[in-house]
Amino acid sequence: MILSQTGSVSRDSVSRVHGGPDASGPVRYDFSSNANSVGANPVVVDLIRQADLIHYPDPAYQALRDGLARWHGVSPSRILMAGSASEFIFRMTSFIARQYGAEDSRLTTGQGCLNQTASVWLPEHAYGDYEAAARAWSVPRVESYEESSLLWFCDPSSPLGQPVKDLSKIVNGLIAGQIAVLDCAYEPLRLEGSLNLSADQLDRLWQMWTPNKALGMTGVRGAYVIAPLGGEHIVEILTAIAPSWLIGADGVAMLNAWMRDDVQTWLKDCLITLRQWKFQQLELCQQLGWQSIESTANFFCASSPLFKPAQYLPVLREFDIKLRDAASFGLSNHVRIAVMPPDAQQKLREAWAYFERGI
Repeated sequence: MILSQTGSVSRDSVSRVHGGPDASGPVRYDFSSNANSVGANPVVVDLIRQADLIHYPDPAYQALRDGLARWHGVSPSRILMAGSASEFIFRMTSFIARQYGAEDSRLTTGQGCLNQTASVWLPEHAYGDYEAAARAWSVPRVESYEESSLLWFCDPSSPLGQPVKDLSKIVNGLIAGQIAVLDCAYEPLRLEGSLNLSADQLDRLWQMWTPNKALGMTGVRGAYVIAPLGGEHIVEILTAIAPSWLIGADGVAMLNAWMRDDVQTWLKDCLITLRQWKFQQLELCQQLGWQSIESTANFFCASSPLFKPAQYLPVLREFDIKLRDAASFGLSNHVRIAVMPPDAQQKLREAWAYFERGI
């Protein structure tokens, strides 16, 4: 069943809402971005400063791809470089639109083929660029994942920070020709549990990795994707339709550093700190009278039973605090809140007290 379809790109369809800085600039206490709030990894920062900014990177990124392949235990032919998660989202959607837009088109795999028009399945609450890309390429959204040629998952999910319900069952039910992408943006920042997929199931998915969030440096762009077994021919197509030099020297340095043992040890230590901060922040929300939704990630959603985000977000901004209105995720009257250090939590307490006094 088709829920929506666009024939042309409207102004609304390309207006996107994100956390982090906006036209008013950055804030000191930014609860709206899900980057690692412990801060940027100092080793990676130093390596980026040492990066060769005079010369082009290798346009094939061969050494980087080889290193990532060894690190993940896959063939280099399954590694695809991406400018960012958003860049890949739009590129993959364009591929689907192009593949199924051709007359009598078939997306062939080694196991068979799926013959249908282009369509996309999205979680009920999800990152807005999935749908923005579908609108830009006039790919209709469908209600049932069984009917879709392209499926997007994120585990832990955004904005809820929860495991994807029935993900294992869905992966087992994929048919030949369906492209399912697992957004791994928050897997490195998972504070509880683990991804409920086997190695064989992961080999059926496109895995999209964006280490800049976990490394606390979202200003550095650079990502990579692991194709499923048998997807190497699609990697070649996606490489052919990408512009040259997707990632600059800073992004290459970041991704190379991502694989270092000392960087991964630092990240594990960050998770311990983030768990402590999250416990304190959930207690704070309870004291403020907010209702929090259970999450396994370094962020969660909450709501005030008495006030709407439109009432209090402008006031909090006056205190240099920004929360993410979850309405853009289809979750009205909620905010998404990243786990932040104790000083930021105290500032939020003070700002909320000021807001309530003014009501």
